[in-house]
Amino acid sequence: MKLKKSMTTIAAIAALTLGGTLISASSAQAWTDPGHSSTGTLLQPRTQFVMAPDGSSGKTQSGEGIPNIDSVKKTIATYYGDPGTGIANKTTSPYISEMSRIMTAQARTLDSIYRTAIYQGKKPAIVFDADDTTLMTYDMEVADMHFTFSPAEQDVWVQDQRFPATPSMVAFVETAKKMGFTIFGLTGRNDDQKAATLGNLQKVGYTAFAPDTFYTKWTGVGASQQPSYVTCAMAKCTTVEFKAQTRKHIESLGYDITLNVGDQWSDLQGGYADRILKLPNPTYYLPSADLPGVSEPLLTPRTRFVMAPDGSSGATQSGEGIPNIDSVKSTLATYYGDPGTGIASKTASPYISEMTSIVKREIPRVTALCTVASKRHQNPAIVLDADDTNLMTYDMEVADMHYTFSPAEQDVWVHDQRFPATPGMVSLVSAAQSAGCTIVGLTGRNDDQKAATLANLAKVGFTGFTAANYYTKWTGVGASQQPSYITCATAKCSTVEYKSQTRAHIESPAGGGYDVVANYGDQFSDLLGGHADSAVKLPNPTYYLP
Repeated sequence: MKLKKSMTTIAAIAALTLGGTLISASSAQAWTDPGHSSTGTLLQPRTQFVMAPDGSSGKTQSGEGIPNIDSVKKTIATYYGDPGTGIANKTTSPYISEMSRIMTAQARTLDSIYRTAIYQGKKPAIVFDADDTTLMTYDMEVADMHFTFSPAEQDVWVQDQRFPATPSMVAFVETAKKMGFTIFGLTGRNDDQKAATLGNLQKVGYTAFAPDTFYTKWTGVGASQQPSYVTCAMAKCTTVEFKAQTRKHIESLGYDITLNVGDQWSDLQGGYADRILKLPNPTYYLPSADLPGVSEPLLTPRTRFVMAPDGSSGATQSGEGIPNIDSVKSTLATYYGDPGTGIASKTASPYISEMTSIVKREIPRVTALCTVASKRHQNPAIVLDADDTNLMTYDMEVADMHYTFSPAEQDVWVHDQRFPATPGMVSLVSAAQSAGCTIVGLTGRNDDQKAATLANLAKVGFTGFTAANYYTKWTGVGASQQPSYITCATAKCSTVEYKSQTRAHIESPAGGGYDVVANYGDQFSDLLGGHADSAVKLPNPTYYLP
C-alpha cells in the first residue's frame, strides 16, 4: 500500500509498529491517511448501534457507539417527510406508508375479533391513546418545541385544537364504531384538556369519542381528583398504574377490551386487554414501570438499530427501527455524567474515562512521531480542531441550546471564553510540543472569534497555540476573505474543502512547510481529505457536521 511520502517515514513506522494502518482504541481511531488514497474510506461514521431505552448504554458504549443526535434528528425528519422545516408531510412519507400498512392489516382482523366477543357474550371495546395514536404531535414537537417538551406550550396546542389526525386512524376508528365496538379514549392529557381534546378529535373527523367514554388524568384541583379505582405505590401515579387500572375499571363495567392501541409501551403495559397494537413513534419516549408482579418482556423497546449518518435510514427503517430521540438524550447524559441539568461532570464520567484512555494511548504515539521527525528536521506539526477536540461544548449544546444550535448564542459563549478543556487534551498537546511538534489549530470558528478562542485555550491550560498558527474561517467581511489557497466547488465551501486545503497549505512552503504527523478532530469532516500522516477521531455524539 502506498503511504504518504514513503514506507520509511516516521508516520508509516509508527502506524505499522502499532498494528498496521488502522489503529483503534475504544472509539478513537487513528488512520494513516495518504491524501486521497483508499484508506480515507475508513473515515466513516458508525451505522450499527446497541442502545437501551433508559439511557444506561451511555455507561457501556463508546462515544462512536452512541447514535449521533443530529443524525437521529435527520432520520426522524426523513421518516416524517419533513423537508427541514419541522413540519411533517401530511400526504406522503415513510411514516404515512407504515401507518397505512399497520392499520390496513389491523382492520382486517376487526370482524373476527368482534364476532368472537359477541359469541362469548361480551361487549367488545377498543381503547385508544390520544397523542400520536389518534392525534399527531410532530409539528408541535419539532417545529415549535425542537424536541424539548414544554407543558405550557403543549397546553396552547391542545386548547387551540391544532393537531391533525394520525394517518389512517380516523378510518380505522370509524370502521370499528360502525361494526359495533365501543370506543374508549385513555390519555395522559389532563381533565382541563378533555373538552379541547374531544373537540380536536371531532374537528379532524372522529365521531366515535364521547365524554363518558374518554378518560383523562386528574389535576388534583377542585373536582379533578384521583378516582377510587386507581391506587398507586407512590403519591405520583405512573403511566402504567393510571392506564392499566383504568382499563381494569372499564372491564369492570362489563366491557371486553379486545384491542388496546398506543404509541408508547407504557400505554400498553399492565394487561387488561386481549390484544395490543404498538404504533411507531421515535419522537419521544415515556417510560413507566410495569405493575408489581407483572412481567411483559415482549412489551419493551427495540435495542439494536441501523442508522446512516445522513438521515437516509428514515426512508428504509420502521419507526421502531429509528433510535428514539429521548433515549438518545438519556444515553448522552449518562455518557457525559450529566445528572439531568444539561451540565457534564468535569471529574468522572464514561466520556472522561474514554478520553483518558485515548490520550494515554496517543501521548507516546504522537511523542514518538514528533521526536523522530524533529531529529530528522522534517518540521513536524500536529493539527487540532477546537470544539470538542480541545474545548468541550456539552454544557452549551445541552443546558443552554437543548441540542438546537444557535450561532448567536455560540458567539456569546466563545467571546465569554466559557468552554472547559476537553479531558486530557492539554496533556497531549503539551507532550507533542515538548517533543518538537509545532501546534496548529484549525477550526470552523470564524476570524472574529479567533482572539477569544486563543484566550479560552490559554485560560484552560493550553500552550503552543499562537495567532500565526491558528486558522479560523473567513467571514467575508472586510479583510476576512477566503484565502487564495482554498478553492471550492460551490460558493459555500464545505468543511472538508476548507480543512483539507488548509492542511495542504500548512504543509506547503507558503504555510511553513510543516509535516502534519497527526490530525485530531471530533468530526469526520475534520479529518477527511488527507494532508496528514495520521488522523485521530475523538468521540462526539452531540452533533454531526458532515
